[in-house]
Amino acid sequence: MAPKEFIVNNGDHDGRHKKMKYIGAHVSISGGVENAPVNAAKIGAKAFAMFTRNQRRWSSPPLTEKNITGFKEQCRQHGFDTSVILPHDSYLINLGHPDPAGLDKSRAAFFEEMTRCEQLGLCYLNFHPGSHLNKLSPEQCLDRIAQSINLALDRTTGVTAVIENTAGQGTNLGFRFDHLARIIEQVTDKTRVGVCLDTCHLHGAGYDIRTLGAFEKTMDEFDRIVGMGFLKALHLNDSKKDFNSRVDRHASIGQGELGMTPFEFIMNDARFDNMPLVLETPDDSLWEAEIRQLYGLIR
Repeated sequence: MAPKEFIVNNGDHDGRHKKMKYIGAHVSISGGVENAPVNAAKIGAKAFAMFTRNQRRWSSPPLTEKNITGFKEQCRQHGFDTSVILPHDSYLINLGHPDPAGLDKSRAAFFEEMTRCEQLGLCYLNFHPGSHLNKLSPEQCLDRIAQSINLALDRTTGVTAVIENTAGQGTNLGFRFDHLARIIEQVTDKTRVGVCLDTCHLHGAGYDIRTLGAFEKTMDEFDRIVGMGFLKALHLNDSKKDFNSRVDRHASIGQGELGMTPFEFIMNDARFDNMPLVLETPDDSLWEAEIRQLYGLIR
C-alpha cells in the first residue's frame, strides 16, 4: 500500500505547490546505482538515500552511461524527484584530516563523490564533516572542513554539500550547532551548502527532542545558530544509547530511547515538508512497516 500524502491547504488548487512529507530509507545499490529507485519503490518510499559507489573503498569504477541513464529512467518511472534523493559519501572520507596525505586523499574522494552526483543529475551530497584525531584543535579542523567543501564546490556545479550533524563520538566534529555554523560561515557559495539533522545524533549530542517543549527549544536553537533555511533533510533514527551519551547507535523507530513522540512532532511539522526524511534504522526488513508507521502519525 502506498503511503498517504500529507498535503497542507495553502490555497494552491493546481497542486504545483502542495506540501508533503517524503519518507524513505537508505537503500542498496547492489547491481548498480540504477537499482536504488527500484529498491526504494518496493518499500513504499517517497524519498531515498544511497551510496553512489562502494563506501568501503577509496576509489571505484566510474559510472557507465548505462548506470546514469538507467538511474534517471528508474527515477522517472517511480516518481522520484532529485530533491528527495539524498546520496551519502563514503565513511572513509575525513574533510578535516590533520595529515596532508590523508587530507588530500579525502578531498580527492569527496570531489569524486560530488562528480558522481553531478553525473546522475542529483542535487545533494550528504556527508559527515570530519574528525580532528587529537592532532588539530576543533577550530582548525572545522576551518579545514570548510576549505575542503569550497574546493569541491569550485570544481562542480549543481550539487549542494549537505553537512550531517554527528553524535560527537570520538573526535568527530559537527555535534554542536555552532560547529555547523562555523563551517557554513566559511563556505563561499551559501546557495550550495546545507544541513541534514539526524534524530539519533541530536539525542546523543545532548539536544533534547523528547517532549514538545524540548523539541521546540532545540529547533529554535538550530534556527538561531545555523538557520532553518539551511535545513535540507532529516535522518529518522531512534537511539540505542542514553541522552547526551556522545555515542552513535541507531535503533528502529519507537524501539529506543527516543520512542515515538519526536517522530510524531516531525510528521506534523510543516518545517519538514518537501525534503527527504530518511530512515537509517538497523533492521531493513522493518523499513516498509516503519514508513507506513510514520505516515500513520500524521494527524
